[in-house]
Amino acid sequence: MKKILFAASEAVPFIKTGGLADVTGSLPGYFDRDHFDVRVILPKYLCMDPKWKEQLHFLCHLYVSLSWRRQYAGIFTAEWEGITYYFVDNEFYFAGDQPYNRIHEDVEKFAFFSRAVLEALPYLDFCPDIIHCHDWQTGLIPVFLRTLCGHQNYYSGIRTVFSIHNLKFQGRWMLPAVMDITGLPEQIFTSDKLESYGEANYLKGGVVYANAITTVSRTYAYEITTPEGGEGLDGLMNARADDLYGIQNGIDYDEYNPRRDAYLPVQFDETDVTAGKAANKVAFQRDLGLPAEADTFLLGMVSRMTGQKGFDLLGAVLDELLTTERVQLVVLGTGEEQYENTMRHFAGKYPGQVRVTIGYSDEMAHRIYASADAFLMPSLFEPCGLSQLMSMRYGTVPIVRETGGLKDTVEPYNEYEQTGTGFSFANYNAHELLATIRYAMEIFYQNSKAWYGLIIRGMRQNFSWQASAEEYEKLYRRLTDLK
Repeated sequence: MKKILFAASEAVPFIKTGGLADVTGSLPGYFDRDHFDVRVILPKYLCMDPKWKEQLHFLCHLYVSLSWRRQYAGIFTAEWEGITYYFVDNEFYFAGDQPYNRIHEDVEKFAFFSRAVLEALPYLDFCPDIIHCHDWQTGLIPVFLRTLCGHQNYYSGIRTVFSIHNLKFQGRWMLPAVMDITGLPEQIFTSDKLESYGEANYLKGGVVYANAITTVSRTYAYEITTPEGGEGLDGLMNARADDLYGIQNGIDYDEYNPRRDAYLPVQFDETDVTAGKAANKVAFQRDLGLPAEADTFLLGMVSRMTGQKGFDLLGAVLDELLTTERVQLVVLGTGEEQYENTMRHFAGKYPGQVRVTIGYSDEMAHRIYASADAFLMPSLFEPCGLSQLMSMRYGTVPIVRETGGLKDTVEPYNEYEQTGTGFSFANYNAHELLATIRYAMEIFYQNSKAWYGLIIRGMRQNFSWQASAEEYEKLYRRLTDLK
């Protein structure tokens, strides 16, 4: 039995701010439980929903050495869908109304969490073969393991996997401050280890010290080795290319199932997708106060409103699109103020065509996936992307830029061979985005048979977590066989 411990800053259902939580909360349930015991350890945030905190049981407490500090850490546990979760408690670090704060606070918070994960292991009666660390918040776990814990027999056989969900976020802060926070030796903070452009870099530490590095799609694994996609670390990624794996993320096919989705007014599958989507679309239009027209092209977006997600391109073309085409747009998300205001502007300017909800709602997201004709993801870069997978599951045709996981998962429509699952464009260019949307609309309005084929091919794709879990199992076996 291989023992695997996921270490992460968030996981559904306990705490979620983005796609990371979907991965760390869903993936453990798909491993072969006869051969893999996969558990998860998280911070115990004060902002966690009380209904989840009530399910936690106190296990033990210990004191964590972090540089010159000695801090209390309580360990709680819970079971969810057959998976054991552990929670590190310290109200000084994990108080507040959100999981993440300003970076100078978070670098200390997650240094504490990383050290606490390792020091808690002897108290858990669970010595993992592999600690699977996720994103910069856990980047110090491989560093602490190999520098401060490596001489202790208990830790000597533990290997680490470090997963990069988004290379843009690296956990960078001033070298003297991080030296003081971590207590790591000065020789760790050199250009071949934790130092990066004059700062300490937690993600770089994870990449340097982990036994293997993964990221969330094959194309993104290549892109981060290039100057354009490497976010300043392409040299390091090339140096570790032999240990770098691109494993495609999946989605939970039980949660995202249009036949059993309780959020939908009308449930459907492949057998009645045309009628089912039309009924959901009209009901959704009415609820939003848009003209209820099943034959009007409805574009949907569920996204963080940031530059990464292509809102610059969208803002540049919406006036032309909305004034020249028969189209409606529904957007759900939150993010940077400038993009939120841009979308509010278009909603106010085109009240009969655009609805924008600033925030997040599972019900609203599911209804967009089920009701829209096409789903828009014009990302500047996209490590994996999950929304395009969800949209195809609901018979909504994705329109994407060819980057990262979007390129791997959306096959461009070929009108001559009648193949493909969506529409795509190559360059980060507003005119290409507009032309691609118009091409999709042309097929929607003028060739219903071809559009139906796109829907069905998308719904028949298999992006469940099972395939991803099998790839991780192969990697875990490879690493443990090296012992």
